[in-house]
Amino acid sequence: MTTERKNYTLPIIMMILLFGMISFVTNLAAPIGVIWKSQPQFEGSNFLGMLGNLMNFIAYAIMGIPAGKLLSRLGYKKTALLSIALGFAGVFIQFLSGVFDSSNAFVIYLIGAFIAGFSMCGLNTVVNPMLNTLGGGGNKGNQLIQIGGTFNSLTGTLTPMLVGALIGEVTKSTVISDVNPVLFIAMSVFALVFIVLSLVRIPEPHLEKTVATTQKSEYSAWSFRHFVLGAIAIFIYVGIEVGIPGTMMYYLADAEAGNMGASVAGFVAGTYWFLMLIGRFIGAAIGGKISSKTMLTVASALGVILVVAGMILGDSAKVAIPAFTGSSFEMVRVPIAAMFFVLCGLCTSVMWGGIFNLAVEGLGKYVTAASGIFMMMVCGGGILPLIQNAIADGAGYMASYWVPVAGFVYLLYYAFIGSKNVNKDIPV
Repeated sequence: MTTERKNYTLPIIMMILLFGMISFVTNLAAPIGVIWKSQPQFEGSNFLGMLGNLMNFIAYAIMGIPAGKLLSRLGYKKTALLSIALGFAGVFIQFLSGVFDSSNAFVIYLIGAFIAGFSMCGLNTVVNPMLNTLGGGGNKGNQLIQIGGTFNSLTGTLTPMLVGALIGEVTKSTVISDVNPVLFIAMSVFALVFIVLSLVRIPEPHLEKTVATTQKSEYSAWSFRHFVLGAIAIFIYVGIEVGIPGTMMYYLADAEAGNMGASVAGFVAGTYWFLMLIGRFIGAAIGGKISSKTMLTVASALGVILVVAGMILGDSAKVAIPAFTGSSFEMVRVPIAAMFFVLCGLCTSVMWGGIFNLAVEGLGKYVTAASGIFMMMVCGGGILPLIQNAIADGAGYMASYWVPVAGFVYLLYYAFIGSKNVNKDIPV
């Protein structure tokens, strides 16, 4: 069988763009939630403001495993095109929620966020293996995935800043249509990538090699205790990663922190994602020398310390952070709690890879099924922040951060004890 070496530069660029779009669209939920919760009918409810985020992530629980099966049946290209089309539709419906001035506008927005969540799950399933394939596997494939991950963190950094700059100070007159430029950017990128991908040919290893292995086994990925605990760890980790900056945005824009405005809140939240980007660079540099267990242990312990310190100090002091005020970058004083919460980005940056490596260790042939389950557990990014903001409504913002503290403690337990494979007798 002859192997042609083709130039896949264009589809590689498109995949990297999609890598960024996953974070771009997902991170729209928190800043748009600030707008919704400012509406008179919602009375400043953080719980209702975070519902869009829930709809975005709950789609993972439904689509996680089917997305993997879809990839096996349709291949990279068709799965990617379907996911892109869903992404365009989801963002367009969110745009429509700002067009129709009616009592159903919020429901329309939630439907759009839910459809966008299906798209993000599908894209997450496609982009990693597709970049690896387009790069020819090995070091080159891994390098492309790292580049995609970096672009993902970059767009995660820019999204809350961009939305904050557009809407400025959130008032009762602030509406969803104020962020239309951001939604237009998202739809334009989806349309461009859809057109380009539909015109180029890409390798389809899943369709070229269909091995009929239908032998049933009495075991599965769920048979391994360390994997089950690892799946829970992923659920908790994504909830922590999203909940810390999302709730912080509401806190900074609220009266409890001095009504700092959406632009300042957006920049501070963006700084959290920027530190995640820095942390991923550091993790990549030291990952070959430090074990996943050690990395997860240190990151979890440091996370507990930072969040507890933020909760204790709260608004007792102000610290200067560079913030975009609408026309320029200036040093703006924010509650010291925000500084500690932002620093947590360094901790969460290295957790996904560490948990994944520990959870699939020794799974052998069950790794592919485990990956689909992991994707399903990403729904924690919608459920835990919702719980955290329900607590914020009832007991205050600082009290709500006990949710991330409990999560970090569990991850510390998993790194120390739960990650040990006690099922080595299962044939893999």
